[in-house]
Amino acid sequence: MAPRTSLDLDLLGRDDSVILDHIRDSTVAGVAGNGEANIETESPTRNLTSDFTHFREKPVTFLRDLGKHIAGTSYRSYDNYVGRQIYYHGFTAEMKAAVLRNALLRERIETLADRSVNESPVWKNATPEQRMKRRVQVVNWLEEVTAKLAQEMICKFEHKRIVRVAYYIVMQILARSYNQGLHVNADEISNLKKTAAMAAAKGQSLVFLPCHRSHIDYVCMQAICFRVGISLPTIVAGDNLNFAAIGPALNNLGAMWMRRSFGDDQLYSALIQAYVDTLLSGGYNFECFIEGGRSRLGKLLPPKFGILKFIFDTVLSGRTEDCWIVPVSTQYDRVIETESYISELLGRQKSKENLRDFFSAREVLSLKLGRVDVRFHEPWSLRKYISSQLERYTPSGAPIPTFLQAAENVQLRTRILRSLGYEVLSDINEASVVMPTALIGTVLLTLRGRGVGHSELIRRIEWLCVRIRERGGRVADFGALTTDQVVDRGLDVLGSLIGISGNDGTLLERTYFAADRFQLSFYRNMVMHLFVSDAIVAVAMYTKIKQGGGPAMQRVPIKYLFDQVQWLSHLLAGEFVYIQQPGGIRANFWESIQVLRDQGVIGISEDGSVELSMHERTRGREFFDFYCFLLWPFCDGYWFAAASLFMLTPVEADIAAHSSSVNEQDETLWVAVNEFLEVAQLLGKTVYAQGDLSYFEAVNKEVLRSAFNEFEAEGIIVVRRSKSGRTPAIMSLSPEWLPTRFSSDFTSPVAGSDGGAFSRASRIKPQGMLWDYVERISVFRREGKNRRDSASVSVRVLALADDAGRRLKQRRVQSVAEAARPETDALVRVSRGRRDVKL
Repeated sequence: MAPRTSLDLDLLGRDDSVILDHIRDSTVAGVAGNGEANIETESPTRNLTSDFTHFREKPVTFLRDLGKHIAGTSYRSYDNYVGRQIYYHGFTAEMKAAVLRNALLRERIETLADRSVNESPVWKNATPEQRMKRRVQVVNWLEEVTAKLAQEMICKFEHKRIVRVAYYIVMQILARSYNQGLHVNADEISNLKKTAAMAAAKGQSLVFLPCHRSHIDYVCMQAICFRVGISLPTIVAGDNLNFAAIGPALNNLGAMWMRRSFGDDQLYSALIQAYVDTLLSGGYNFECFIEGGRSRLGKLLPPKFGILKFIFDTVLSGRTEDCWIVPVSTQYDRVIETESYISELLGRQKSKENLRDFFSAREVLSLKLGRVDVRFHEPWSLRKYISSQLERYTPSGAPIPTFLQAAENVQLRTRILRSLGYEVLSDINEASVVMPTALIGTVLLTLRGRGVGHSELIRRIEWLCVRIRERGGRVADFGALTTDQVVDRGLDVLGSLIGISGNDGTLLERTYFAADRFQLSFYRNMVMHLFVSDAIVAVAMYTKIKQGGGPAMQRVPIKYLFDQVQWLSHLLAGEFVYIQQPGGIRANFWESIQVLRDQGVIGISEDGSVELSMHERTRGREFFDFYCFLLWPFCDGYWFAAASLFMLTPVEADIAAHSSSVNEQDETLWVAVNEFLEVAQLLGKTVYAQGDLSYFEAVNKEVLRSAFNEFEAEGIIVVRRSKSGRTPAIMSLSPEWLPTRFSSDFTSPVAGSDGGAFSRASRIKPQGMLWDYVERISVFRREGKNRRDSASVSVRVLALADDAGRRLKQRRVQSVAEAARPETDALVRVSRGRRDVKL
């Protein structure tokens, strides 16, 4: 059979039968259905903590290395780094003066002063001389405020001795907590230094854009740049980390303090833009986390465009000629904060982040956290990227707009910025390596049985490594270690998250099971981006397969399968960042069909339907189930999120308390978003405890927020927000999605009545658009003992949702038009759906 590397895009315009014939007659290069693929492993890595010893183990070596750091020998002096000069006396004063001279900042101060005088009723009837005097006073006051903010914000690269001491302390901590080391790819570091030298020669900056999973991310990048000899970047850091002792130290090591949110504060926004302009136009390296905050789920979060917009605008406007984007992936064997992440995801109030809690964490002292792997994607020019996007979005035959023209086109600028954010995330995924703990967590959470023996665990991990490499991923390099040794080290790192039976000889072999499924899901999610397309196809097939019958009855017509895949892909569009083929969902669909067929998971029948292969049936649906288990927790989460919207059904008391001339059909129940999320989680925990939800992780805040964002985009819910952040957000069902109630509790159907055999009385009618939508999602869920009759389960949950909705205290009935009227905050936005929902 002729090998190929991907689906021929020219085939996408042909009939399905033609594509199916092509798939039958070809095989993916490097893919083996039963055996191993001949694919090269990652190139060797370098452990940057290998020369940091413990005093108790090697006291002489420890003291000798300490002396080298004090003397500043070799790289430890940090004298011959590549990039713009930092760490000299007067750096802070020069940077502050340059920022305050920024033309954009000066213009904003002048504009705000004019507005203060011209729009104030106090100065409306004043003389021109009085108005001018007042304007000067306002300008002076704004300049003082700006200077104070700049002094607090700007990083202070003043004393080189501080960074040398900090490097030694940080590397000692990393060497002890992450006992297997901090690893980088030697080829990537060599390429990064070449790019840094080229950028420095042109007076341009490297802009590091890493993913964010732990507070360790802050120190890893600085430590790597110090060790390999690259000018340290200025790092955007939340001002919540600016506390006594630690804050000033971090500020001297590159931290740029920024408020977590600044709403419509135009002066503060202009100051940040001025600082970014000054850094990038001066060739200083820069770093910010593309996701904004730390990911508490293990997978990449959608990009945050705040700081990215400042970087983008400085190049688009021409204030900076160019800069070099460096996507960075940081992967951990064990993330220290996962236990606190789980608590926050389940509703506990988030405590103020600080490094004191971080360094006092129990896991840090255990000294068995495995290793950290940092990988750098090939750097690329932001200017060239913008040019390519301008060409891409320009209609054929039309002139390509200039950068200045694009800067004035809000729609085009926003479109390119959004593409930039997702391009960076895609590159981070491409650069990532999969750690042993992620392999173990993925295998244990995709088992149909209770546990797995040691030999079977090794076999499944080896199979998973092959699948990862087939999908373009990389597994971390462990040199000459065998799979047995790597897995044993991973099991040791995961510790109590993994349960072990049979160690005492009571079983024929050691058997492992997931003791803490929620925390393990963090590590499973690290590989999700590689298999999302394949998992969606598998779950779409499951909608037919779970109906039972013989193999012929379980065949899935290709049109039905594609319709299911398309619907589920749209539902989960905001949940995952994964590779999209140039042909969109259709291309992803056919490539997944091809890959699953080449792996021996599915076959193609003579009538053009897709079915489980006989080989897959013989091995008990092992690999098909693997793909389904990856996605089922998210299907559960979105089903529950949709079901929780029944909480927004008004009760009679709501209607009675509201009087309005607006048409009653336009009136819905509005509640506070934060309170709704809190009560929804309480509902979710109850539904899980009663067996109607398979996965406890489905009730976590992040999945619920992603689902609600999707429902908002679909027009199912409406959200009223304040741009300034002073007014809490409220939400409501769109009027056309509002469920109806029975005329009284006594007329609702109960068990054994003619209205339907339901396990619990429901006061909300099981019908309407929202009911149909919930049922539409439910077809993708894993079938369980309590869910053979989906309608019965839905009504049970419906009754619980009704009870939970009555717990919402901040509630009022009004129309969308009424909700849009400003109250205490004049800057109010009410969202409306952008897409039509197809059930």
